Amino acid sequence: MEIFKYLEKYDYEQVVICQDKESGLKAIIAIHDTTLGPALGGTRMWTYESEEAAIEDALRLAKGMTYKNAAAGLNLGGGKTVIIGDPKKDKNEALFRAFGRYIQGLNGRYITAEDVGTTVADMDLIHEETDYVTGISPAFGSSGNPSPVTAYGVYVGMKAAAKAAFGTDSLEGKTIAVQGVGNVAYHLCKHLHEEGAKLIVTDINEEAVQRAVDDFGAEAVGINDIYGVECDIYAPCALGATVNDDTIPQLKAKVIAGSANNQLKEERHGDQIHEMGIVYAPDYVINAGGVINVADELYGYNAERAMKKVEGLYDTIDRIMQISKEENIPTYKAADRMAEERIATMKQSRSTFLQNGHHILSRRK
Repeated sequence: MEIFKYLEKYDYEQVVICQDKESGLKAIIAIHDTTLGPALGGTRMWTYESEEAAIEDALRLAKGMTYKNAAAGLNLGGGKTVIIGDPKKDKNEALFRAFGRYIQGLNGRYITAEDVGTTVADMDLIHEETDYVTGISPAFGSSGNPSPVTAYGVYVGMKAAAKAAFGTDSLEGKTIAVQGVGNVAYHLCKHLHEEGAKLIVTDINEEAVQRAVDDFGAEAVGINDIYGVECDIYAPCALGATVNDDTIPQLKAKVIAGSANNQLKEERHGDQIHEMGIVYAPDYVINAGGVINVADELYGYNAERAMKKVEGLYDTIDRIMQISKEENIPTYKAADRMAEERIATMKQSRSTFLQNGHHILSRRK
């Protein structure tokens, strides 16, 4: 991997390689862009097949956080950490505390949070060494489990997408196929059930499926059957890349809106569903409730204020739908453009400010 060519191509700012021999820490912190503010993004712990794969994942995820934070209207940039290791057996206090010291050394350029393979307890250990961490225990003034807030953001975003497809944002009577019913999706199903939607669910975890059946009267189907069911909305809430060459021909839904990351296997699939008239709520926008929630901790967490910001995802998705319709472009492109324009505007503002400051100093001389 020609890392500097990659960094230059996608305009990354910084990559930090962290190691601590005694604890076994091997981590990569990737900072993509801090135009809007310090980089915020979670710490993922995973058993990567190679060090190169870990670096690539950190870089890809960091860039995604830049777009997510920008589209969510946050004054934050994008970053991400990956720790190479098995989260089931390689965790220890010394590892996370050593990692916390590396974060502290960045002096606020990067703020972390939990992600795949890490927990609130792990964030608490990082917090022993730095204040640049969110998603810690409520006892420390944190917001706690972000899943319900993420789910609420997906719910309001789904309503905005439904409005674009059906002319009304009411989900009463709509049939919604939910792929994956983990923590976020369970809370999403609760909102949908309370509004009167019919649920069709699937998951590799049979207990999770049964809970949705028992609590919400959901219909259970097989893992591979979820794509072709008769429904109004397909909600991918588990794996990424489920909108692909194999699944698109099966889809009967008019809307795709869910909590999963990287739902489009390739960008061309976003073009394809746009041509088919399927309304897609861009994943990094609709699932931003969690990051909006933890970002509020940076101001001293206030649940009411955080939820008000999460409710704003309805307007953000609605705006993306308008841009898509007016310019006849896929919604993923509309979302990217909205995020990129916000960053570009800030860069221009800073450049103008610096130029004006230089002229003032020149005149004084």
